[in-house]
Amino acid sequence: MNVNRRGFLKASAALGGAFTLEFSFPLAALAAKGMPVPEVNAWVVIHPDDRVVVRIARSEMGQGTYTALAQLVAEELDCDWAKVSSEFASPNEHIRRNRIWGSMSTGGSQGVRSSQDYVRKAGAAARTMLIQAAAARWKVPAAECTVERGVITHGPSKRTLRYGEVAAEAAQLEPPKEVTLRDPKDWKIAGKPLHRFDIPDKVMGKPVFGVDVVLPGMLHASIAQCPVFGGKLKSVDSGAAEKMRGVKKIVREPDFVAGVADSWWRADQALQALKIEWDAGANGSASTASIMAMLREGLADPKLPQARKVGDGDTALATAAKVIEAEYSSPYLNHATMEPQTCTAWLKPEGFLEVWTSTQNGEASMAAAAETAGLPLEKVEVHKMMLGGGFGRRGGPQDFVVQGVKIAMAMPGTPVKMMWSRDEDMQHGFYRPASIVRMKAGLDAKGNLVAMHTRIACPSILKVLMPQALGAEGIDFTAVRSFSDMPYAVPHQQVDYAMKNGHVPVGFWRAPGQQNGFYRECFIDELAVATGRDPLEYRLALLKPGDKNRLVLEAAAKAANWGGALAPGIHRGLAVVDGFGSYAAMVAEVSVSASGTLKVHRIVVAIDSGHVVNPDTCRAQAESNVTYGLGSILYQENTVKDGRIVESNFRDFPLPQMSEMPRVETVLVPTGGFWGGHGEPAILPLTPAVCNAIFAATGKRIRSLPLKHHDLRS
Repeated sequence: MNVNRRGFLKASAALGGAFTLEFSFPLAALAAKGMPVPEVNAWVVIHPDDRVVVRIARSEMGQGTYTALAQLVAEELDCDWAKVSSEFASPNEHIRRNRIWGSMSTGGSQGVRSSQDYVRKAGAAARTMLIQAAAARWKVPAAECTVERGVITHGPSKRTLRYGEVAAEAAQLEPPKEVTLRDPKDWKIAGKPLHRFDIPDKVMGKPVFGVDVVLPGMLHASIAQCPVFGGKLKSVDSGAAEKMRGVKKIVREPDFVAGVADSWWRADQALQALKIEWDAGANGSASTASIMAMLREGLADPKLPQARKVGDGDTALATAAKVIEAEYSSPYLNHATMEPQTCTAWLKPEGFLEVWTSTQNGEASMAAAAETAGLPLEKVEVHKMMLGGGFGRRGGPQDFVVQGVKIAMAMPGTPVKMMWSRDEDMQHGFYRPASIVRMKAGLDAKGNLVAMHTRIACPSILKVLMPQALGAEGIDFTAVRSFSDMPYAVPHQQVDYAMKNGHVPVGFWRAPGQQNGFYRECFIDELAVATGRDPLEYRLALLKPGDKNRLVLEAAAKAANWGGALAPGIHRGLAVVDGFGSYAAMVAEVSVSASGTLKVHRIVVAIDSGHVVNPDTCRAQAESNVTYGLGSILYQENTVKDGRIVESNFRDFPLPQMSEMPRVETVLVPTGGFWGGHGEPAILPLTPAVCNAIFAATGKRIRSLPLKHHDLRS
């Protein structure tokens, strides 16, 4: 895929679609031409000139996994990093080889932490096989050989061989059953802030994203779905649209209509010309107000299942010297990826289906495509493109793949690229769940927290996407996290969960359940204020010695000079929340003008992820979390009227501007011994840290989002 993206787009536009591009996996292309594929094992390919290609099963959406996993493999392989590159593993080959690359899912900050063990072992196994091949050629014991940067040396004779010289022989050997992995303290490639593979090409516009795909004779499709979730198509008058220039077909399905034409603009214009009548079903009158009423109804249920039960909360609250209560809430949120949902599908005459799409799970996309087309998995290939944003939207639901394949099936033998409009993308997502949480805390005569009772009303993501993962009592762990696993030492705790799924589909939004960190940490601040204690000291008193939450909290406070002097008008807030295998604490510094204008000046975040593969990428992810999360704090929300999402574009779902970005300082405090994630942890303490700082500045407690609904004027 060595294509200059800008030149590709320019030529495509100038030639009106005549410019075409065939895609293939580089090594698959070699095999198709009868050329030997220099594969040592499934992860490691070494060319005769010592070039090393590391196959990556996970997706790349800007988070750096494409490089980090290569670092781990290269570390154990002990090759020359300057000669290393990556390529995506083929989902089709993955199936043919009995799922040899493990999971292809990329989400939940799992890309590195859940595959680090077997990819490191793959590198170590390849290194062992290469040394054995060299030893066999020299007819010496392998124990007498060492390797450094891809050069194998026989100690006694000082003879050397390069990896490229023995790769073919190594590939014929039986892989070792056991390998020894390097101690992280001895890492030379992993753990270093190496430049990412994808960034130089992205700067030059070379990578091909899903929206960039161009194939021979390709047509384009624009799609319209029922504005009300769960609604169905009633009728379509396509007479006028079918006569429009370039229009090839109007595709009708029970839940969508698509216009197919020789350009996307013409396809979309045809779609606008259709006279569509939808059957909204039973949800046509739903609204934000009715949804919130549904959630409150859940909170009122006296017999909710318990996600956590420690001690006797009822008695402790009844006898507490002081009881403090608060209710917090947050709205639905769209993922708002830069690249809208897109899928190119080509059902070939020989009955083979090819799909090009931006996906967080190539295997899931392949399964969805195969099921839709009624084909065995072996007759489907999914080409994983670079993602223009994922945040969970392209991981679980594969609706865009299903739609793309259905449209291609209506045009057999012709590749069709379906792309959603921005409005369609905004109004047909799988949203971060709206939720309401009520918290009640009991304090003893000395102000110590002795009891806490939390009631959570929230739609279940797992019920929608992974019902098999629901607990026996119907508990969705993503809905109760940060409360069900609260690190604070409170003698009596109870967490109740009301699963209330309305008609709005919900999905994994960056750091699923992260709004619970907002609720918990702002409520803890309320308790600190009620007892007249410093928020930092109050939290430290509730955390056990040695708790990693305590470590990152102290690290963030130290880096931010908590308790030290501040410039006039600047105020601080803090929070600590663990999740996705890591621990994160944050200090926010803000100011609020007399007119109520908020300015977030500085964010200091400390993270303990156990091990760090690429420090530069980890810092970039922390900054990304702040950027992404800031919009949800300031003004983003999705509301419902007449059963449909109101917001339709970035004009009413704005993204943060560069002028709104604070300075972000990331403190990495890896303690080793475990593998945490970095794609999501830094967003967990962001909202509470900012809102606690706002309270310090104004005395006004923020219990609902976004801030655009609050008057912060002094």
